[in-house]
Amino acid sequence: MKKILSVVLAGAMAASLASCGSSGSKPAATAAAGDTASSDGAAADAGSASGDLTWKIGAQGPLTGGAAVYGTAVINGAKIAIDEINEAGGINGYKVEYQTADDEHDQEKAINAYNSLKDWGMQILIGPTTSAPTIAVASEAVNDNMFLLTPSGSAVDCTATANAYRVCFSDPAQGAKSAQYIGEHKLATKVAILYDSSDVYSSGIYEAFVAEAANQGIEIVDTEQFTADSKTDFSTQLQKMQASGAELAFLPFYYTEAALVLTQANTMGFEPVFFGVDGMDGILDVENFDKSLAEGLMLLTPFAADADDEATVNFVTKYKEAFGDTPIQFAADAYDAAYIIKAAVEAANLTPDKSVDEIGTALEEQMKTVSYDGITGSGMTWNENGDVDKEPKAVVIKDGAYVSAE
Repeated sequence: MKKILSVVLAGAMAASLASCGSSGSKPAATAAAGDTASSDGAAADAGSASGDLTWKIGAQGPLTGGAAVYGTAVINGAKIAIDEINEAGGINGYKVEYQTADDEHDQEKAINAYNSLKDWGMQILIGPTTSAPTIAVASEAVNDNMFLLTPSGSAVDCTATANAYRVCFSDPAQGAKSAQYIGEHKLATKVAILYDSSDVYSSGIYEAFVAEAANQGIEIVDTEQFTADSKTDFSTQLQKMQASGAELAFLPFYYTEAALVLTQANTMGFEPVFFGVDGMDGILDVENFDKSLAEGLMLLTPFAADADDEATVNFVTKYKEAFGDTPIQFAADAYDAAYIIKAAVEAANLTPDKSVDEIGTALEEQMKTVSYDGITGSGMTWNENGDVDKEPKAVVIKDGAYVSAE
C-alpha cells in the first residue's frame, strides 16, 4: 500500500493550497528557455484578509523542447484556476502565490526544477506534467512529504509514493477504458495496434487494452511495434495493419509520432478509424502537419473544449482570452487540479502557516474522502493509491477542431 509511507505522520493534521504568482514576472507560456523558475504574475497582490500570509503553489512541466505543448498547457490551465481562486478570496481566506519551473521533460532537470520551487517556499506542487519527471520528483518530494497532484503523469509509478496523486487516468486505465469505449460504442470489431515498445506509457496502455479487448468482443487482428530509435518510418507496420483488414487502428502514443503515422498512412490509402489516447492531444499543433489528415481521428479524453456546460464554457473562454488558443486536455486537468487542491485544503481546514510536512500528511488523508465535480469529470474520487475514478469520454477531430464524439 503506497500510503503506508505516511502512516507515522497521521497525527500531524494540516496542509496548504498554493497557487498564483508574484507581480512583475512574465507568464509561464513565455518563459525563456534558460529559466529554472518563473513567477507567473497571477496574484500581484499576494496579501490576504488574514494578513501577508499566503499559500505558495508551484507548477512544473516542459516549457521548452518537444513536449512543451503539454507543459505550457498545464502551467496555463492552473493559472486560470488560480486567478479565479484569488478573485474569489483565496483559499480559507488566504491568497495564493504561483511559481512555475521548466523541467524540459527530463528527470534530472525535473529534480532541479522541484528544488528551485522548494527554495522559493512551495507548499504544494501541481505537477510534474509528464510521467518520467513525475516519478523522479515524487521520489524526491516524498522525503519532504511535499504533496503533489500531477495533472497528467499517467504511468503507474507516478503515484507510487504516499505524497503523490493524479487527475488523469493511469496508463492501464486508459487502455482498459479505450477498449470499453470502442466496444460499447461499436466502433469496430477488428482492431490493429501500433505502439511504442520502448516507452512505458505506450506499453502500459497497450497491455491493458489487449486484456480488456477480449471482454468487449474485439478481435486484435494485428499488433505492430516501434521504438525510440525507429520512430520515423512506419511504412512496414502500416502495410501489415492494412493487410489485416483492421477497421480501427489503436495508436497509444504521442502526437509527434502520430502525425507521421497519419501522413504515411495517407500515402498508402490506409483509412481505418484512428483512435488514440491523451498523448494524442496536441496533434493539431504539430508544425507543418496537414491537419486535414487528422479528420475523423478519435481520442480518449475526459475533456471536450466544445462542451456547452457553464464550467467548460467559462474555462475555454478565459483560456482563449489569456493565451489566444483553445485549451487541450492537459490544461483542463491542471485547472481541475488547482480546484481539487482547494477543495481538499478547505475540507481539512488548513492554513498556510503549517509546515510542508503537516500539509502533506493532511492532504494525503483528505484526498481519500474528497469528491469533486470538475471539467474533466463529475464525482471524481481517489483511492489510496492516488488514482482517480471518473467516466471516460472521447473527442473526434472535425473540421480541424476537437469536438465531442458523443
